[in-house]
Amino acid sequence: MLTAHTIQDSRIRPVPAFGGLPVPPSVEILGVTTPAGELTVAHASPLVGENVKGSILAIPGFTGSKEDYYPILPLLARLGWDVWAYSQRGQADSFAPEGQQSYTREQDAADACAMAKIISSAVGVVRVHLLGHSFGGLVAQAAAIAHPERFESLTLMSSGPHGWPGRHELDRRILLDNPESDLWTLNNPSKATVPDAELDVLQRFLRTRSKRTSRDELLQTIDELAKIHDTSFAVKDTGLPVLIFHGENDNWAWPQEWQHRMARIIGARYEIVPDAAHGPQSENPGLTATLLDDFWSQTLLERTRQ
Repeated sequence: MLTAHTIQDSRIRPVPAFGGLPVPPSVEILGVTTPAGELTVAHASPLVGENVKGSILAIPGFTGSKEDYYPILPLLARLGWDVWAYSQRGQADSFAPEGQQSYTREQDAADACAMAKIISSAVGVVRVHLLGHSFGGLVAQAAAIAHPERFESLTLMSSGPHGWPGRHELDRRILLDNPESDLWTLNNPSKATVPDAELDVLQRFLRTRSKRTSRDELLQTIDELAKIHDTSFAVKDTGLPVLIFHGENDNWAWPQEWQHRMARIIGARYEIVPDAAHGPQSENPGLTATLLDDFWSQTLLERTRQ
């Protein structure tokens, strides 16, 4: 049975929760030691004795962390999925090497591939389903292209085929102009001097996460988000089942038409989640969990027919 209670792997250990956000009751916080360093994970799995359909590896986006998946993790676990959402290198309490050269998309993708290999070994599956949100979707694409044999499927949530020059240029400029400050503080000047005790739980978390996020990681990620190379055809060549979806009100990141076009090129399933914008996993977690369950279950069914 694939449950947190039966995982016996020296590379996986319990670690403290990060940032003060309440951890959902069915979620445990773990550290996973990869060849590059320790990445922290929010893990949720079905209860002991319940059927497990498969394992999911979930990657957060730019300025994000594993906690972005808190609202949807218990829902996916109740639907039968063993889910591992991790903070990427330089995010929150994951390891943070120095220098922008430590945060290329290729290195982020290598971390994802290493996580997939470790999780597969720890829980006894051949492959995991890969889910990437926003910039995490670019990382997920790179991982799937590099090692498609490690993944059952690829899901891109509010992500796109490539970036464009000048993206997040304002963030770059204010980071470089204010080397002693963090991005949340710089983007929220009215709250910069407000004591933690006067902020709500979420705002305190966002402040804490921003202060712990590597500046080198942010600057290199901005570079990655400006790259114009389209990965659609390379993703198609992996042969993996692909789901591309976003919230109906997501006009913040990639143009919706770009995402639809990418789906057509790949031959991917394309969906729009109502009552959601850039973060469907938290803005409409119930419907998003149902969509993901349907896609992954269909992928599982099609594999059993082969």
